[in-house]
Amino acid sequence: MAFISRRKVCKFCENQILRIDYKDVRTLRRFVTDQGKIIPRRITGVCARHQRQLTRSIKRARNIALIHYTLDVTQS
Repeated sequence: MAFISRRKVCKFCENQILRIDYKDVRTLRRFVTDQGKIIPRRITGVCARHQRQLTRSIKRARNIALIHYTLDVTQS
């Protein structure tokens, strides 16, 4: 049997979200790894337009310290 993958649908287009707000930290954290890297659109399934808005929003949220740049690891 051949593996047939489902086409990923943009979450933001599906819910008709026009703008991604940089203050919505809960939504932005879903698109950032534990290491602080932004997850690419081929994995998340977000369209190109919303991926650009998402990247811009994550960078703005990092700049004003709503989201960490990296994971805080305390050394003992």
